[in-house]
Amino acid sequence: MDDRLLTTGLADEIEFLTARARAVGTAHANASLAPLDLRVRSYSVLALAASGVDPTQRELAEFLSLDASQIVALVDGLESRGLVVRTQDARDRRSNAISATPAGRALAAKAAVIVRRAETESLSGLTSAERDRLRELLKKAAFTG
Repeated sequence: MDDRLLTTGLADEIEFLTARARAVGTAHANASLAPLDLRVRSYSVLALAASGVDPTQRELAEFLSLDASQIVALVDGLESRGLVVRTQDARDRRSNAISATPAGRALAAKAAVIVRRAETESLSGLTSAERDRLRELLKKAAFTG
């Protein structure tokens, strides 16, 4: 990359920087997850399904900032592999709760290790303390406001 572009105003804009960091990290994580036949989005759905929270499809869409149709397709793909099941949500019988099967929980645990390793590699220019601070700031920006 031409270092001249780093001197532009764009290189100081937070929206650009977060989008670029996301693109770099997602590409690395997708490549790392490929042997498990997962991508970041399918892993995210599987991880939440394996969390014990049993989110609804609507909650998944909102939390992951995805369209409901994208969630349906992701859940369909995971369900066809025997990794998640849809059950009637006890809180709202009109909704489906998504939970991981034993095979799904096992794959989610394996994938989480891979994702953490990919994160460390893609953020190798940061110290562990800097990664923790970045995580804290991004979480604050993503879930408040």
